[in-house]
Amino acid sequence: MTVERESMEVDVLFVGGGPANLAAALHLKRLISKHNEDIEAGKKQGEKFGDDFMVALIEKAQEIGLHGLSGAVMDKKTLLELFPDFDENCGAVDCKVDSEDVLFLTQTGKLKAPITPPPLDNHGFYTVSLAKLTKWMAEQVTEAGVDIFAGFPGVELLYDENKVTGVRTGDKGIDAEGNPKSNFEAGMDLLAKVVVLGEGPRGFLAKKLIEKFSLQKGRNPQTFVTGVKEVWQLAEGRLKPGQIIHTMGYPHDWKTYGGGFIYSMKDNMASVGLMTGLDARDPQVDPHRYFQMFKTHPVVKDLLAGGKILQYGAKTVPVGGWYSVPKMAVNGCVLVGDSAALFDPMRIKGIHLAMKSGMLAAEAIFEALVKKDFSEAQLGKYEQAVKSSYIKEEMWKSRNFHQGFHGGRVAGLVNAGLQFITGGRGLVDPMTTEEDYKATVTVAQYYGGKNPEEVNKISFDNALTLDKLTDVYQSGTIHEEKQPCHCKILNLDYCNKEENCKKKYNRSCVKFCPAFVYEEEVDEKTGKSKLKINFSNCLHCKTCDIKCPYANILWTPPEGGGGPKYSLV
Repeated sequence: MTVERESMEVDVLFVGGGPANLAAALHLKRLISKHNEDIEAGKKQGEKFGDDFMVALIEKAQEIGLHGLSGAVMDKKTLLELFPDFDENCGAVDCKVDSEDVLFLTQTGKLKAPITPPPLDNHGFYTVSLAKLTKWMAEQVTEAGVDIFAGFPGVELLYDENKVTGVRTGDKGIDAEGNPKSNFEAGMDLLAKVVVLGEGPRGFLAKKLIEKFSLQKGRNPQTFVTGVKEVWQLAEGRLKPGQIIHTMGYPHDWKTYGGGFIYSMKDNMASVGLMTGLDARDPQVDPHRYFQMFKTHPVVKDLLAGGKILQYGAKTVPVGGWYSVPKMAVNGCVLVGDSAALFDPMRIKGIHLAMKSGMLAAEAIFEALVKKDFSEAQLGKYEQAVKSSYIKEEMWKSRNFHQGFHGGRVAGLVNAGLQFITGGRGLVDPMTTEEDYKATVTVAQYYGGKNPEEVNKISFDNALTLDKLTDVYQSGTIHEEKQPCHCKILNLDYCNKEENCKKKYNRSCVKFCPAFVYEEEVDEKTGKSKLKINFSNCLHCKTCDIKCPYANILWTPPEGGGGPKYSLV
């Protein structure tokens, strides 16, 4: 199908409405305003930016914040750097942390850490809802003069030879067979001097950019956890304002990386979640099932008694550490935030690093605009700035943290202790890793002669524990169903030939997806099964793109505006 597309020129284009890009767009506009003011006041020489100078931001969600998910305690230093007069009562944050517990959970009991490990000392930081934080930040960005276009996913990078020149947004009004409907609207080509990719973990365009320019070469592959969480309305007095709890142990076995969290929010609400490593060897690893088990532990169950679920969500988090950070700049384009794997797995912190990366990117872009030089050499000053900032300083201390757990929890804890003593080195530096999907072993290898369906059997009471489909309803997820499936299977033979995924892995995707996107259908007559894809349930977490043991699933952006509608998480 040949499509005529309109094009629009902007000066700088931000793709993704998360904290990294919002901080970058705001900081860039401020730098430009200060530049113009200094020229007008005679404080500096140079050319002013004209009134037609345009900074634009596109976001695939219907509104900024609706796809923002976090179970987060945020280090406030970058927030205060960007907003020196920040008022904590503005609605952007929830509670200031003043009480914290670190627990090791056995199947029915707990062991409390006698002291809070220094990386988890969060006193004075804020518990936040990323949805609320980014919504508030977007208001400040709009006031600064940035044009925000929500409901427009970036689906293709535009190039002039080896220079990124813009982004194509997705078409709207395409039916399931790929034909235009009566409401068809072609995507637009947005041309820019600089494109900033801040799409979050496993960003679609970022992934393509990394592959095209081999930006991961010489680095560890990125590795991820899937975080599954619910916001609960608690009974009065169950959790003190400012109280947070971190857990490890149950429900994960000794081979599987992960941990839980319970963070107080305003109005007797709590963010309750569990992170599960996607480097798990278990071919039936199921972050949602683990999370339901987590809620049945006496510590968590007692806390949630008398409460109710308000919202559900899931997302992946990059935990590979400093050695997994890709090269961050090419001609005409930079990577920021989670798209650049800027996350501290030991502190479980990423928002402030994302925002700082955005600010440093803005400074490099501002200099590029003044010099009219958008080359890799110029934009690469951003990466050098990252290496000279507290982003690397913090990530360097945990550079081998997650890799240490590949040998199991005991080895991971020993390595973590050694790293703390040695400033992040541990026994081996650097510790290498592999892509998460390569860690998956077969059902026969992991379960022996046992039936994984019986081993992992779980019941749902629809009050404390919910099945995936019921939980997805709590996320507000909506997609236009008459559109092409955006969870693309690259080779159906892997899925539907019994000797492949069914026999070897018992359809891993049915288990690891936290949103019931992948379903096994059995033919009553033949007894044979095939894979069914319920893409309208998708939470955009991209677990499937990461964990399929054949690397056979490609997550692509659906029609703009579709997906979860987070407001509390």
